[in-house]
Amino acid sequence: MTYFDKILIANRGEIAIRVMRACRELGIETVAIYSEPDRNALHVQYADEAFCVGEAHPSKSYLNKERICDVAKKSGAEAIHPGYGFLAENAGFAKLVEEEGLTFIGPSWKTIEILGSKIESKRMMREAGVPVLPGTPEGVTSIDEARKVAAEIGYPVIVKASAGGGGIGMHIVENDDQLEEAIEKGRRIAESTFGDPTIFVEKYLEKPRHLEIQILADGAGHIVHLYDRECSIQRRHQKLLEEAPSPIMTPELRERMAESAITAAKTANYKNAGTVEFLYSNGDYYFMEVNTRLQVEHTVTEFITGIDLVKQQIAIAAGYDLAMDQEDISMRGHAIECRINAEDPLNNFAADPGKIVRYRSPGGPGIRVDSGIHMGYTIPAHYDSMIAKLCAWGMNREEAIQRMRRAISEYVIIGVKTTLPLHYAIMQNPYFIAGETHTHFLQEGHIAASLRRYIREEEARMQTLAASLRQGKQVAAITAAIDVYIQRNAR
Repeated sequence: MTYFDKILIANRGEIAIRVMRACRELGIETVAIYSEPDRNALHVQYADEAFCVGEAHPSKSYLNKERICDVAKKSGAEAIHPGYGFLAENAGFAKLVEEEGLTFIGPSWKTIEILGSKIESKRMMREAGVPVLPGTPEGVTSIDEARKVAAEIGYPVIVKASAGGGGIGMHIVENDDQLEEAIEKGRRIAESTFGDPTIFVEKYLEKPRHLEIQILADGAGHIVHLYDRECSIQRRHQKLLEEAPSPIMTPELRERMAESAITAAKTANYKNAGTVEFLYSNGDYYFMEVNTRLQVEHTVTEFITGIDLVKQQIAIAAGYDLAMDQEDISMRGHAIECRINAEDPLNNFAADPGKIVRYRSPGGPGIRVDSGIHMGYTIPAHYDSMIAKLCAWGMNREEAIQRMRRAISEYVIIGVKTTLPLHYAIMQNPYFIAGETHTHFLQEGHIAASLRRYIREEEARMQTLAASLRQGKQVAAITAAIDVYIQRNAR
């Protein structure tokens, strides 16, 4: 079945390759875009066609909406897949794609726009009966109003940007004396970062867990869920490790959360793949937001359900109904994803771009690596520091952890610092093994205490593995020389 003849992927790196792989299996030609420093990137080589869209800075390339649409039309692409990040949740881009007579592979621009406002989306969900944390129902208009609401719900509270994301502009407020300054800071950051100074105040949960439900919805209003994921391990409010299902999930909690997620999708007239995110604390859960795109962590859902989410996105965008009912979807085993970032975990996760001088990815039973890097590749400083996603599946959580430890020990990346030793430390951590995680897990001392040891061990392991790779290269060179010698003497 061919849904489209040609699709442009408006992204780069591992997610561009992930989407292209689905297209290739479906017999769809692909068009890559790239910035000048990405000229030799793997996603450019993998695509059937590739076009340069501008300079290194994202605003002049991967965020250049008009240029991307122009390339799509000139290349003959019928649809655009945005991946995640960049323009994936940009309502203006989705609208422009539609106005240019192309298909945006994702929800409608109207849905993206309304769910992009945290205040508006929480209002909608509150009215639909989905649990929402108490707070200011609208944007804060005065400090007196904020003080009144904070006194009602009790400190600590958190100040957030309505148009925000990634933890930008968020401020935790412990008491009344801190509130005014936090609001002013929040407004300034929201204005400069998102172009919208609207902020709101809501109850702050001390050590919540981040749980989410994956949904699929077609144009006929048919909605299914693909179970839950846990994404509590984060740094600077950005996820580092995800797993499916959540280790604390019970059948009763899953049923309630899935029902809330489907209600959220119906309320927003949602179509395509999406994720409804919740905070969980002491047996209660609260709607946080809807991510109107494919998630980075979609891999763990694909592992436990066997459903290719990108293919489903393409089919829905082409106008097909979902080919499954809820009872057709089952869950098997447990999956974990570690985001491998080019960062220094001992230096506040500072980015560490540079050239990869040795590279070998792991394999074997239950292992999946989504990556856009290779030996000799130079990681640019202009973009996100994530360079690969390492995923492990097992018949249960214990086996998934065992396989992840083994995969990390096989992974060779030399030339840049990465989060590999941090992930190994987490895999060995007794609290993680027991499933006792929360969104501030990495700030607790038990991980930091063991991290230096695992970093030293990883450096030694990398050198050993790299030496074996060099030896292999020398053996290959000697073998090739012998072959040439034999061929010459045989003439």
